[in-house]
Amino acid sequence: MGLERETSVEQALGLGDRLVGGEHEVLGHPLDAGRAAGERAPRRIPWTGVARSTCGISVTLLLRHLTTVPRAADWGEDAGMDHLTAAERAEAVLAAVPLVDGHNDLPWALRNLAGPDPTSALASADLTAGAPDLHTDIPRLRKGQVGAQFWSVYVPSSLDTAGAVTAVFEQVELVHLMTERYPDDLGLALTADAAESAFAQGRVASLLGAEGGHCIGNSLGTLRSLRRLGVRYMTLTHNDNTDWADSATDEAVHGGLTDFGHEVVREMNRIGMLVDLSHVAPTTMRDAIATSTSPVMFTHSSCRAVTDHPRNVPDDVLESLPANGGVCMVTFVPSFVSSAVAQWELGLKDAMLAAGRDPRDHPSRPEFLANWDGPPRPTATLDDVVAHVEHAREVAGIDHIGIGGDYDGVDALPVGLEDVSRYPALFTALLERGWSEDDCAKLAGRNALRVLRASDTPT
Repeated sequence: MGLERETSVEQALGLGDRLVGGEHEVLGHPLDAGRAAGERAPRRIPWTGVARSTCGISVTLLLRHLTTVPRAADWGEDAGMDHLTAAERAEAVLAAVPLVDGHNDLPWALRNLAGPDPTSALASADLTAGAPDLHTDIPRLRKGQVGAQFWSVYVPSSLDTAGAVTAVFEQVELVHLMTERYPDDLGLALTADAAESAFAQGRVASLLGAEGGHCIGNSLGTLRSLRRLGVRYMTLTHNDNTDWADSATDEAVHGGLTDFGHEVVREMNRIGMLVDLSHVAPTTMRDAIATSTSPVMFTHSSCRAVTDHPRNVPDDVLESLPANGGVCMVTFVPSFVSSAVAQWELGLKDAMLAAGRDPRDHPSRPEFLANWDGPPRPTATLDDVVAHVEHAREVAGIDHIGIGGDYDGVDALPVGLEDVSRYPALFTALLERGWSEDDCAKLAGRNALRVLRASDTPT
């Protein structure tokens, strides 16, 4: 960025710690993939360029970056950021704070390319060379400055119990293999500290989240097994109800959570697995928040007051997040952020039902659309997403929002947010609207990391 201003050692040291929300260990985490037992490496901090070790500060790294880092005493005019463009300021924020995205369906997209075997699925695309048929690959993750990604180990709720349990373990294995195949770019992270460590080493911290409580087959033992394999959240439902929780897109039968559903939430709290309330009915949201003693997450949901879609979060639930400590990670799904697209989706749903098709069967939609004579689909825009982010900030508060793009889980995305390379455009737009760098840092990853850290240690 060529800022060419003086920066003290103390200021450079302070930038990274201030943005991630406190002072944390900056040496390599023991869980770093590919590192020998007991071996620890100094943290490489983008922009500040400071490495701490038992011997102190690496002056060489510090001097190498002094001309490219804003003064770290504060953001804004006092930090020398006032003469930068909004795009440059966004770049600086995302270089100092890991951008934590709550939900990406790349593992299922790979499975769709080559079938259920994790090895074959992983071999179906070279993520380092670029994968234009996908929303996600390593060059675009780099361009988008993604610091940490929750990879969804989704399985369809249309599978029977045995099939769903088998498939979720196959998808967990696929993510583990993915981090092993690309060790210079992806780092398996099982805790918030490990995520920060991977980011500091220049890798995308790779976390796992299970989408759909049907995948545990009504078994707390299966739930615990997923946690042992590194799964850090579970979405309580997908598009259909489970035997113990109502989904937002199914006919309510439980009135929220059943007794076993409350037991699932309590067990998730106990073992350190985050409760994800995307996809669930508002009654389930309220029941889970009332039961949970740990912060909850909505890993890919937007605001119902802005776009009236059942997958979005009502204001009263957003208002409850500060007391719980949780976070709503705003998604980019067009029908969730654009009322025009949502209305078009209702027309498509009616047409599919009239034809005897299940509109929740997303894999069958492309075939149906190819022969449907309905109106063309409207487009959502980056501005639509901004409206949801700002509403969530207004209602839940700046400490309780995040980002969950749902890339590779949808067939269309807003103009301006077409793939994972486009995150900086969102933060540029927010800065242009008067957001502070500190607020952008919270949205990007500080809030999500706080929630993750709160559940890092099983009780």
